[in-house]
Amino acid sequence: MIYLDGSSLTIDQVVEIARNKAEVGLSEEAKKNIQISRDIVEKNIEEKKVIYGLNTGFGKFVNVAISENELDKLQLNLILSDAVGVGDPFKQDVTRAIMLLRVNALAKGFSGIRLSTVETMIAMLNKGVHPVIPEKGSVGSSGDLCPLAHMVLPMIGEGEAEYQGKVMEGREAMEAAGIPVVTLKAKEGLALINGTCAMLGVASLAIHDAEILTKMADITSALTVDSLEGIIDPYDPRIQMVRPHKGQIDVAANMLQILQDSKLTTRQGQIRVQDAYSLRCLPQIHGASRLAFDYVRSVIETEINSVTDNPLIFPDNGDIFSGGNFHGQPVAIAMDTLGIAMAEFANVAERRIERLVNPQLSGLPGFLCVEEGINDGFMVAQYAAAALVSENKVLAHPASVDSIPTSANQEDHVSMGTIASRKAATIIDHAEHVLAIELICAAQAADFKGADKLGKGTKAVYDLVRREVSFMETDRAIYKDMNKIFKVLKDGEFVEAVEKAVGKLA
Repeated sequence: MIYLDGSSLTIDQVVEIARNKAEVGLSEEAKKNIQISRDIVEKNIEEKKVIYGLNTGFGKFVNVAISENELDKLQLNLILSDAVGVGDPFKQDVTRAIMLLRVNALAKGFSGIRLSTVETMIAMLNKGVHPVIPEKGSVGSSGDLCPLAHMVLPMIGEGEAEYQGKVMEGREAMEAAGIPVVTLKAKEGLALINGTCAMLGVASLAIHDAEILTKMADITSALTVDSLEGIIDPYDPRIQMVRPHKGQIDVAANMLQILQDSKLTTRQGQIRVQDAYSLRCLPQIHGASRLAFDYVRSVIETEINSVTDNPLIFPDNGDIFSGGNFHGQPVAIAMDTLGIAMAEFANVAERRIERLVNPQLSGLPGFLCVEEGINDGFMVAQYAAAALVSENKVLAHPASVDSIPTSANQEDHVSMGTIASRKAATIIDHAEHVLAIELICAAQAADFKGADKLGKGTKAVYDLVRREVSFMETDRAIYKDMNKIFKVLKDGEFVEAVEKAVGKLA
């Protein structure tokens, strides 16, 4: 059981709940704080104070007063009108992350929601009632109104949800799981949907995957360097210390650590004076992406324990302020940055693949074939990598530089943060596939050079590749090999194998 208090949730815990379905509960402190803020909402309603979101319309309708007997209908209509999503639904792990992050934000006790409503969401998570949430339709301010409205629909007996592997009507799913539906009260609809939790759900899982990818970029490139008898002098720590970016220092150290005891790597002048940039400049290229990743992670770690709805209730003195914490700009810029950083891992990996398969660059048989001509070898595997890299270049264009005003210009600048998060997640997926292709090609090259001569870390990588796919004597359907290696890569098994062989990597 992972207890939520709104302040201490980690990205690893998000992954544990979203993907491994760890159970969730509220801390006693969270329950207390939720109740205190709800009491303040009830008091203001009794005193008939005019407060945005409690007894006014939304967006451009902020100046329209709502009578007390229509407050429940106001919240219901907000959810129904905002559920306008299009496209494929989010995958189950993303949906669970979205729900979890909404609960965690509400747990801080600044949102005025009822405890029973939050507990309904927790019951849905623990019993596996997953709302069907379309991926598209959010501009990222006022928060993720559209996808979060779809999240709420099954709670009120509307929409659709997946339960025990079957998609059904929302009310049917709730009844099947034994969870009563909710009648939303004043402020509750706004508290549930006015926040960044959709973009943040995608972002949190993307950060986890990107962290594995960041180490994998070094691991994969090390096997290529070894298989091409690369020069290790550029990884000398003295070079890094005169340009002491942490990312650069860490990558160079990783390369030397993974390649230790190799009988294939060379020194400058031994075979060549210099290697190409895709080998020689790895500390600088990968290191720059690492610097960007560190920034992005810090933003997301802050955001997952933040309150992002509006208005906010401050229990110390009962003040209620209408602000802008729902605005997704911090996440939007961070996730655009992550997309660019991860695209570069794929970009340079594809250039290394080219060096492996091109006989004029590698000194190896053309396209790593045993019998050239009758076999095409890994010729078209490089095409696939090139296609993914090219698509990444389109996706890496930042979403956050765009804004289209909404709500009759009341909401005149929006973040497009959910688009940025979705793009970054797609780029990461593409980059993982490119690295999987590089691993297969580098292992084939290692067999030509003598896999027994590989370094301690690169031999661990090679052995894991060969556990899944055999040396390619004659052409076969390579996509099956690619898919096997992709899965092992995504699960983090390569990182575990290398770190077991050579120790923890930076």
